[in-house]
Amino acid sequence: MSDSFEALIRAGSSADVSGWDFSWLDGRATEERPPWGYSRLLAERLRGASASLDVQTGGGEVLAGADAFPPLAVATESWPPNVARATQLLHPKGVVVVADPDEPPLPFGDEAFDLVTSRHPASIWWEEIARVLRQDGTYFAQHVGPASAFELIEFFLGPLPQERRGRHPDDEVAAAEAAGLEIVDVRTASLRIEIHDVAAVVYLLRKVIWWVPDFTVEKYQDRLHDLHELIQRDGTFVAHSTRHLIEARKP
Repeated sequence: MSDSFEALIRAGSSADVSGWDFSWLDGRATEERPPWGYSRLLAERLRGASASLDVQTGGGEVLAGADAFPPLAVATESWPPNVARATQLLHPKGVVVVADPDEPPLPFGDEAFDLVTSRHPASIWWEEIARVLRQDGTYFAQHVGPASAFELIEFFLGPLPQERRGRHPDDEVAAAEAAGLEIVDVRTASLRIEIHDVAAVVYLLRKVIWWVPDFTVEKYQDRLHDLHELIQRDGTFVAHSTRHLIEARKP
């Protein structure tokens, strides 16, 4: 192991991974953005809503970027460090943050909201979304798609052919329709990820814990070193994320 490898491992291991801000990766990794501009579209829908719910808001960073909120605006989050960060960001904007385990039921009454949103939810409970939406209400979200970042995930875990089908937009459309929602729009994108050092990998696997659920530096040190050498040789490690924008209406 080279000194540079050890220094990079220390850097990735000591970085703060709370919240959902990835600015620590500036200069270390890049990810192409989807063409539709979720934040802008979210802000437009919030301006037209009377009661909104943002599910699994993370640290509230995306929601906080909106310039106006409806009279009733609520966000849920399960991870305590994110609940604290979201509260700090969103309370001054009039958004109530509710600690919620991200399991059904949502802690709200039937037909409480005319807009439910989410960016990159870890799980989607379509029946609950339909229950808390008012008639003619909208679910508007950007989801992670199938096999997202699997070049990196499979570098550590090996081939995962069955898991590659997970989060497919066709399956999500079917589940939404089964819950009684009508699909208004679905758009998909495959986006290039470039990783420039192994510190970024350690940071990502500590932050996005479902990619390699048993990840520790100690357990995967040999693979990390292999990846470090690959990046040293090629200059970058390339993966691809997948995203889909989905809009559904409760008839």
